[in-house]
Amino acid sequence: MWAIAIHGGAGALGESAIAADCRVLDETLAWAEAELARNAGALDVVEGVIRRLEDSAQFVAGKGSSPNSAGEWELDASICDGRSRRSGAVAALRGIYPPISIARAVMERTKNVLLAGEGAQAFARDCGFSEIRDPAAFFAPRRERPRTPDGTGAGTVGAVALDSTGAIVAGTSTGGISGKRPGRVGDSPIIGAGTWADDLVGVSCTGAGEFFLRTAAAHSVAAQCRLVGLGLGAAIAAVLAEIAQLGGGGGIIAVDHDGALDYAFNTDAMRVAMASSSGLREVRVARRAAKP
Repeated sequence: MWAIAIHGGAGALGESAIAADCRVLDETLAWAEAELARNAGALDVVEGVIRRLEDSAQFVAGKGSSPNSAGEWELDASICDGRSRRSGAVAALRGIYPPISIARAVMERTKNVLLAGEGAQAFARDCGFSEIRDPAAFFAPRRERPRTPDGTGAGTVGAVALDSTGAIVAGTSTGGISGKRPGRVGDSPIIGAGTWADDLVGVSCTGAGEFFLRTAAAHSVAAQCRLVGLGLGAAIAAVLAEIAQLGGGGGIIAVDHDGALDYAFNTDAMRVAMASSSGLREVRVARRAAKP
C-alpha cells in the first residue's frame, strides 16, 4: 500500500497558468507513482517530487522564486521523516541550490534541524551543492503570479507520501513572498508549522505563512487526528478554520498511515495531485466551490 499527495500552492490563479501547472503536476505525479509502485522509500520520493517542482520554474519555489526587496533570492525548504521524527530545513538560503536536497542533507549529515542564511549556505557549499553564479539568469524571468488578498504569492510546493513499508514523509519548499523583507521566513521551513510527519500523519501547508506559524498548522492537523480522533478531512478543516478566524488563507494536504489522502483550502484555488495503490488518481486546479 502506498499513497502520495502533491500541492503547487493555494491562492488566486490566472487562467493562463492552469494548463502548464497541471502538466508539471501530472508528470511529477507519474514519476512518484512509478517509484512508489516499485517500493521506493517515501523519503526519496518526497525529495524527488519537490526537486522536480523546484526545477520546473512553474511555481514560487526553486527556480520559479522571485527576489526580495533587496533584489536577492532567499529560499526555504524542509523535510520530515515520520518514523524517527528526524527533520531538516533551510531558511533564507542564498546562492546555492537545490533547497529541498540541502534540507535533507541537514537532516542526515548534522545534529541540527534548521540552518539559516550564511550558515545554511556554508553548509551546502561544504556538502558540494551547486553554487548559483548568476542569480538573474538562474531564476529566469517568468510571469508574475496573482496574489492573495494578504499580499502573499500562490506557489509554494509540497508533498506527503506513505510508502510500502508504512513510512510517512512530508516536505515543503518555497521562494516566499515576492518583494519580501530580507530575512523574512514563513512557515515552509519550520517543522510543525509548514511541514510535519509522524507515524500517523504527514502534512504539508501553503499560504500566508505567518498565520500557519501562529497556529503551528501542520502539527495541529496531526494533533487533531491523534488526540481528538478526527479524520484527515475534519482535522484539516479545523485548522483552516482557525487560520481563517485569524485572517489568513491557504491550503493543506495530508496522508495517514492507512493510505487515506485529503486536502482543503480557503482561498480561490489550489493546485493538487494525488494517487494511491488503491487506484485513486487526481490532478487538478481545485476551485473552492468545486471541491467534492
